[in-house]
Amino acid sequence: MRIVLQRVARASVTVDGSVVGRIDGGLLLLVGFTRDDRADALEWMANKVLGLRVFNDAQGRMNLSLRDVSGDVLIVSQFTLYGDTRKGRRPSFIRAAGPDVAVPLYEDFVALLREKAPGRVETGVFGAMMDVELVNDGPVTLVLER
Repeated sequence: MRIVLQRVARASVTVDGSVVGRIDGGLLLLVGFTRDDRADALEWMANKVLGLRVFNDAQGRMNLSLRDVSGDVLIVSQFTLYGDTRKGRRPSFIRAAGPDVAVPLYEDFVALLREKAPGRVETGVFGAMMDVELVNDGPVTLVLER
Protein backbone atom coordinates (compact mmCIF):
# COMPACT_ATOMS: atom_id res chain seq x y z
CA MET A 1 0.00 0.00 0.00
CA ARG A 2 1.31 3.39 -0.99
CA ILE A 3 -0.08 6.82 -0.24
CA VAL A 4 0.97 10.19 -1.58
CA LEU A 5 -0.19 12.56 1.16
CA GLN A 6 -0.54 16.26 0.48
CA ARG A 7 -1.44 18.93 3.00
CA VAL A 8 -4.01 21.06 1.23
CA ALA A 9 -5.78 24.36 1.74
CA ARG A 10 -8.53 22.92 -0.46
CA ALA A 11 -9.02 20.04 -2.87
CA SER A 12 -11.76 18.55 -5.02
CA VAL A 13 -12.47 15.66 -7.37
CA THR A 14 -14.67 16.01 -10.43
CA VAL A 15 -16.10 13.12 -12.48
CA ASP A 16 -17.99 13.80 -15.71
CA GLY A 17 -18.30 17.49 -14.87
CA SER A 18 -19.72 16.95 -11.36
CA VAL A 19 -17.83 17.50 -8.13
CA VAL A 20 -17.97 14.22 -6.21
CA GLY A 21 -15.69 15.14 -3.31
CA ARG A 22 -14.42 18.42 -1.86
CA ILE A 23 -12.58 19.54 1.26
CA ASP A 24 -11.60 23.01 2.44
CA GLY A 25 -8.51 22.05 4.40
CA GLY A 26 -6.72 18.94 5.52
CA LEU A 27 -5.13 16.06 3.63
CA LEU A 28 -5.46 14.78 0.09
CA LEU A 29 -4.54 11.09 -0.07
CA LEU A 30 -3.70 9.42 -3.38
CA VAL A 31 -3.95 5.72 -2.49
CA GLY A 32 -2.65 2.70 -4.39
CA PHE A 33 -2.50 -1.02 -3.65
CA THR A 34 -0.40 -3.93 -4.90
CA ARG A 35 -1.67 -7.40 -5.68
CA ASP A 36 -0.03 -8.60 -2.43
CA ASP A 37 -1.54 -6.02 -0.06
CA ARG A 38 -3.72 -7.27 2.75
CA ALA A 39 -6.17 -5.71 5.18
CA ASP A 40 -3.66 -5.65 8.04
CA ALA A 41 -1.93 -2.64 6.42
CA LEU A 42 -5.09 -0.51 6.54
CA GLU A 43 -5.22 0.10 10.29
CA TRP A 44 -1.52 0.95 10.44
CA MET A 45 -1.82 3.36 7.51
CA ALA A 46 -4.97 5.02 8.86
CA ASN A 47 -3.29 5.64 12.21
CA LYS A 48 -0.17 6.97 10.47
CA VAL A 49 -2.23 9.42 8.38
CA LEU A 50 -4.20 10.64 11.39
CA GLY A 51 -1.17 11.00 13.64
CA LEU A 52 1.42 12.55 11.32
CA ARG A 53 2.42 15.97 12.55
CA VAL A 54 2.29 17.88 9.28
CA PHE A 55 0.29 20.96 10.30
CA ASN A 56 1.89 24.10 11.67
CA ASP A 57 1.64 25.14 15.30
CA ALA A 58 1.65 28.77 16.50
CA GLN A 59 5.41 28.94 15.92
CA GLY A 60 5.14 27.73 12.33
CA ARG A 61 6.58 24.27 13.07
CA MET A 62 4.97 21.08 11.83
CA ASN A 63 3.87 19.85 15.25
CA LEU A 64 0.14 19.25 14.79
CA SER A 65 -1.71 16.25 13.39
CA LEU A 66 -4.96 16.03 11.48
CA ARG A 67 -6.62 15.19 14.79
CA ASP A 68 -5.21 18.35 16.38
CA VAL A 69 -6.54 20.63 13.64
CA SER A 70 -9.83 18.75 13.03
CA GLY A 71 -8.96 18.60 9.34
CA ASP A 72 -10.78 16.86 6.52
CA VAL A 73 -9.55 14.09 4.22
CA LEU A 74 -10.06 13.56 0.50
CA ILE A 75 -9.16 10.02 -0.64
CA VAL A 76 -8.54 9.25 -4.31
CA SER A 77 -7.74 5.79 -5.68
CA GLN A 78 -4.54 5.88 -7.73
CA PHE A 79 -3.29 2.61 -9.24
CA THR A 80 -0.61 4.52 -11.16
CA LEU A 81 1.35 4.90 -7.90
CA TYR A 82 2.66 1.43 -8.73
CA GLY A 83 3.69 2.26 -12.29
CA ASP A 84 7.13 0.82 -13.07
CA THR A 85 9.12 3.00 -15.46
CA ARG A 86 12.49 1.24 -15.27
CA LYS A 87 12.16 -0.30 -18.74
CA GLY A 88 10.96 1.28 -21.95
CA ARG A 89 8.77 4.33 -22.27
CA ARG A 90 5.39 2.97 -21.23
CA PRO A 91 4.82 2.35 -17.50
CA SER A 92 4.06 -1.20 -16.45
CA PHE A 93 1.34 -1.64 -13.86
CA ILE A 94 1.90 -5.33 -13.20
CA ARG A 95 2.42 -4.72 -9.45
CA ALA A 96 -0.79 -2.70 -9.09
CA ALA A 97 -3.76 -4.53 -7.62
CA GLY A 98 -6.69 -5.27 -9.89
CA PRO A 99 -10.19 -4.20 -8.84
CA ASP A 100 -10.89 -7.58 -7.21
CA VAL A 101 -8.19 -6.83 -4.61
CA ALA A 102 -8.11 -3.03 -4.63
CA VAL A 103 -11.82 -2.20 -4.32
CA PRO A 104 -12.40 -3.99 -0.97
CA LEU A 105 -9.13 -2.59 0.43
CA TYR A 106 -10.01 0.92 -0.73
CA GLU A 107 -13.54 0.73 0.68
CA ASP A 108 -12.28 -0.62 4.02
CA PHE A 109 -9.63 2.13 4.20
CA VAL A 110 -12.24 4.81 3.54
CA ALA A 111 -14.53 3.28 6.21
CA LEU A 112 -11.67 3.25 8.75
CA LEU A 113 -10.90 6.91 8.15
CA ARG A 114 -14.57 7.84 8.31
CA GLU A 115 -14.71 6.14 11.70
CA LYS A 116 -11.51 7.70 13.08
CA ALA A 117 -10.97 11.07 11.38
CA PRO A 118 -11.99 14.24 13.21
CA GLY A 119 -13.46 15.93 10.13
CA ARG A 120 -15.21 14.95 6.94
CA VAL A 121 -13.86 12.17 4.72
CA GLU A 122 -14.65 12.60 1.04
CA THR A 123 -13.66 10.38 -1.89
CA GLY A 124 -13.31 10.19 -5.61
CA VAL A 125 -14.92 7.40 -7.65
CA PHE A 126 -12.88 4.20 -7.82
CA GLY A 127 -11.78 3.43 -11.38
CA ALA A 128 -13.24 6.60 -12.89
CA MET A 129 -11.41 9.23 -14.90
CA MET A 130 -11.12 12.00 -12.33
CA ASP A 131 -10.01 15.62 -12.40
CA VAL A 132 -8.25 16.33 -9.10
CA GLU A 133 -7.74 19.96 -8.14
CA LEU A 134 -5.76 21.04 -5.12
CA VAL A 135 -3.97 23.88 -3.47
CA ASN A 136 -0.96 22.25 -1.81
CA ASP A 137 -0.39 24.02 1.50
CA GLY A 138 3.30 24.53 2.15
CA PRO A 139 3.84 22.67 -0.10
CA VAL A 140 3.84 19.54 2.01
CA THR A 141 3.92 16.21 0.15
CA LEU A 142 4.94 12.87 1.67
CA VAL A 143 5.01 9.29 0.44
CA LEU A 144 3.83 6.63 2.91
CA GLU A 145 4.35 2.97 2.27
CA ARG A 146 3.47 -0.20 4.12
